[in-house]
Amino acid sequence: MMDQNWSLLKDVLQGAILEAVAALKFSNMTPVQAACIPQFISNKDVAVEAVTGSGKTLAFVVPMMQMLSRREIPLKKHEIGAIILTPTRELAFQINEVVLSFTKFLPQFSSCLFIGGEKPQADIDKFMTHGGHIIIATPGRLEDLFQRKEGSFNLAASVKSLEVLILDEADRLLDMGFEASINTILSYLPKLRRTGLFSATQTDEVEKLIRAGLRNPLQITVKEKPNKAGNIQKTPSSLENYYMLVEGDEKFSQLVRFLQEHKKDKIMVFFSTCASVDYFSKCLQQILKKCEILLIHSKIKSKRNKVFEAFRKMSCGILICTDVMARGVDIPDVHWVIQYDPPSSASAFVHRCGRTARIGNLGNALVLLMPSEDSYIKFIEINQKVPLTEMKKLDNVTEVCTRLQTFALNDRALYEKGLRAFVSYIQSYAKHECSMILRMKDLDFGKLALGFGLLHIPKMPELRGKTVSNFQPIEIDVSSIPYKDKNREKARKEKIASGDIKPKKSNRPPKTIAWSKQKDRKDKKKLKKEGIKTKAEKRKLEENREEEFDEFDEDIRLIKKLKRGKISKEDFDREFVGNNKDFKEHDEEDSNQAAILT
Repeated sequence: MMDQNWSLLKDVLQGAILEAVAALKFSNMTPVQAACIPQFISNKDVAVEAVTGSGKTLAFVVPMMQMLSRREIPLKKHEIGAIILTPTRELAFQINEVVLSFTKFLPQFSSCLFIGGEKPQADIDKFMTHGGHIIIATPGRLEDLFQRKEGSFNLAASVKSLEVLILDEADRLLDMGFEASINTILSYLPKLRRTGLFSATQTDEVEKLIRAGLRNPLQITVKEKPNKAGNIQKTPSSLENYYMLVEGDEKFSQLVRFLQEHKKDKIMVFFSTCASVDYFSKCLQQILKKCEILLIHSKIKSKRNKVFEAFRKMSCGILICTDVMARGVDIPDVHWVIQYDPPSSASAFVHRCGRTARIGNLGNALVLLMPSEDSYIKFIEINQKVPLTEMKKLDNVTEVCTRLQTFALNDRALYEKGLRAFVSYIQSYAKHECSMILRMKDLDFGKLALGFGLLHIPKMPELRGKTVSNFQPIEIDVSSIPYKDKNREKARKEKIASGDIKPKKSNRPPKTIAWSKQKDRKDKKKLKKEGIKTKAEKRKLEENREEEFDEFDEDIRLIKKLKRGKISKEDFDREFVGNNKDFKEHDEEDSNQAAILT
């Protein structure tokens, strides 16, 4: 294998840049860095495809710093020399850290984050005060700032000296619907610039973006070595991928047991929805009190950067998250990635796994699947070329779902979070990209509800007409469940007393003995009010009404036929009379009366 030591670039890179690389303790270049950096520095646009965790960030930061350093005319305070666009705040925050490690050795350059989370005016003030030769931004916020003209702030004028544009995780940028924002941003940028597009997969949308935003790009593809089966997989070769088949009511118990066995490891647990992250993270915090458990998802606004940075610095701990953490983010020394739910797309499966085994390090990933989802294993092997090895269910597992029900009985907040998590999970499952494999009709809703620790199954459109077995609701008036937070409970009671809210007695578990007796009493009262003595009479009445509606529909059909000239008046009269019992009965009565008179 060819030597890929950074010293090979000492003739093309500034000494300060090599010093920064050495300070980051990278002695050798990864394949994507060795392939990309020389080409990008030589003023060529590049479109790079490489597996997650291959070192793409340095592959664009190093040449970007070199291109800015060799400018003949230094950048002024409010002149922007480089823009890096990225899909998420976490990835932008991480890239900025890498850039800052270079600006320590190249103090003539400054960087600025435009990522949202605070008012646009805060970003404007920050830029006007400190400047920003290198902008790291999410597309939505950058587009907004381009369209603002406040005082001396004019971002469109600041980019006239732009040297480099980087689109990181380009496939994800387009997946998240940023195409319109990117096109708007491109319209503000000078055509004479160098552009680098970096992604883990080259989709059709990425190909369109390459044609629109890059000039004669050099396409660089770096793939892993073939695995034992001779396939080139889309995850690092140092990553071990496992699956576990487990029923819906056992999944959480197995997860708890796994986390207990790996207390000294750094673990990321992915859920499909924000509501599931909120709920299960709270449950885990109560069960695993000695473990440090953090949570992060897209609806958390102000604390996301703090949580992300805290987890990065941890040597062991658990991060409960959604796919907001699945792309690009580089978290050191993650030992395990657990996918509690199959992700919404096959590519997301690969990106979740890619949070471990980064840059040649060892790592492990585990996906928990229900028996009805076993086809997903073969699908991932074929679609993503990722072989999965079975992990047997863990022994000595303590059943914890009843503990979740106990938590719900003692804290209204957890009771409500559990319901929201269950509903969001079912809705997410119904919209799954792999709906031909992961089918709603195969779900055991009763076992799932037990796995979520529900007291009762909520009413929702997706469950209408479905048979729910393997679940026994807890007989309790849920309106009596208090909030553990005394202030929230006090406020709730005050609202009930004032009539602002009413106790939701409809949430009582259906079809218990008490419920059936109460319903029978109500039905009898209703029948008496309508003058009907028995339920048999009511059924007969309903049958007669249905017959009347059928006859009415048939009459309408005949009238339409007559209007269109499809039947004659005589045929209409004959069929109309034949379809109506009332007419028949009147005809028979008239005939009988005529016979008597005669």
